[in-house]
Amino acid sequence: MENAKQTWRGWLPQGALACAGSCGSGNWALLDPMGPIGANEKTLILTAFGLMLIVVVPVIVMTFAFAWKYRASNKAATYQPKWDYSGKIETIIWIVPTLIVAALSVLVWKSSHDLSPYKPIASNVRPVRVEAVAMDWKWLFIYPDLGIATVNRLVIPTGVPVSFRITSDTVMSSFFIPRLGSQIYAMAGMQTRLHLVADHAGTYEGLNTQFSGAGFSGMYFDTVATSREGFDAWVKQVRQSPGDLDTAAFKALETPSQNNPPAYFSAVKPHLFDDIIQKYMANPPRAAQMPGMKMGV
Repeated sequence: MENAKQTWRGWLPQGALACAGSCGSGNWALLDPMGPIGANEKTLILTAFGLMLIVVVPVIVMTFAFAWKYRASNKAATYQPKWDYSGKIETIIWIVPTLIVAALSVLVWKSSHDLSPYKPIASNVRPVRVEAVAMDWKWLFIYPDLGIATVNRLVIPTGVPVSFRITSDTVMSSFFIPRLGSQIYAMAGMQTRLHLVADHAGTYEGLNTQFSGAGFSGMYFDTVATSREGFDAWVKQVRQSPGDLDTAAFKALETPSQNNPPAYFSAVKPHLFDDIIQKYMANPPRAAQMPGMKMGV
């Protein structure tokens, strides 16, 4: 069953994949958020959808109404073959869409700043730092403050902001946890940031929405949101794992592999995330920067 699940995911277009792959229990994940970022994005989607329906619904209704009223069998309908202009109609069809576009512009401008992935989440609690690396075809998560790392398993405490640094050790990928919000790209030699928080305990699916080769269809990971006590207990458990993520272990991890089960490392080579970025750079770290992406550290 799991192989079949991964196979049909590989057939889906990327837009459909983001939706279909995130419908864990039959619900649309984007419309069932478990964090404030996801909730605000849901509100944005529904508001924009509602504003556009102001035009769409009347047009659909009038299409059927006009077809019915001016059908060939309706002899009572007024026949005006030389009619070509109405000031009232022209006013309506220009003013209404203009007002809708203006409203959408204000909405998008405001939400683009409020929901910027670089904007830290206001909280009295110190955020958990996670360094996420897209690989072939798996996700590596490094907890620099805790000295541990995982593959295809992200565990976070509920109610605590998570501050991500994201990059790729291979081709372009896209990091996305639909129920928490904010899809963002990962590129080799660059880093970007993302801030999320989970309000409720649970296991939420994360995925790569950018096609990245043969193992793309299995590039999924579980995001486990648990209590602070549960998170601390999990950290202790990982620290008892036998594996260390040193240079040799990372080289082995770089080997392309598909449908990887979760793996845990009780120790991590210092500054591994920065080393991953630097190896793709010719002149670190004064290279030109791109908006939304940072070259180097």
